[in-house]
Order: sequence, then C-alpha cells, then structure tokens
Amino acid sequence: MMASGKLTTHVLDTARGCPASGLQLCLFELNGDVPTQILETRTNHDGRVDGPLLEGFLKTGTYELRFMVADYFKSHGIEEPNGAFLDEVPVRFVIARPDQHYHLPLLLSPYGYSTYRGS
Repeated sequence: MMASGKLTTHVLDTARGCPASGLQLCLFELNGDVPTQILETRTNHDGRVDGPLLEGFLKTGTYELRFMVADYFKSHGIEEPNGAFLDEVPVRFVIARPDQHYHLPLLLSPYGYSTYRGS
C-alpha cells in the first residue's frame, strides 16, 4: 500500500546541549532481516535533515534508521581511549499507516540515548 505520509528525524546532543549537526545517518528498509539501504545523509545545523527522509511514497513495512554516533562525537573531540561506548544507534520501527507522519527524534549523549515517535 502506497500513500502520502512522511518520515522525519531530529537529533539533539543532550551532553552538549545543542542540535547534533553533521551527524551521519542511514535509512534501511527490511525484508525479513535483510536490510536494503534507501538513503544516507547528514543532519544540518539544526540537527535535522534538509527535507523528509521519505515523503509521498511510504509503504507499510519494517525500517531501520542508523545514527553514526561514534564519528559524530569524535568530530566534536569527545572520544574514549579504547573506542566509543556507542558506535551506531539503530532504531528499528514499523510503518503501519503510510498516510501518517512518522517523526523519530533521537536524544543523544556519549553513553546513552532515547527515542520515541514524535509529531
């Protein structure tokens, strides 16, 4: 089923108290456990991407949004001597209503994160 919803994200760096600009993220569609990459992009100065990750052609299914957090923190001088505690943050979710807006915010620090379905 194809519909005209959209998928967006917003990343906030709670350790630094600012939007997470320049953070690389990749979106995958999953068929079973096999991921197919749909896009790769970076967040802008406001911790968002310049447009929706998906728009107008959402379809029901399972997706995964991967945030490359180790590289992001390293680029801001935050790194551990033996490697980052968090490398990638994968958020696996289901689009059940392709006509709706799915917003996936990520609140991020070097040692933890939270996410939810926003509006």
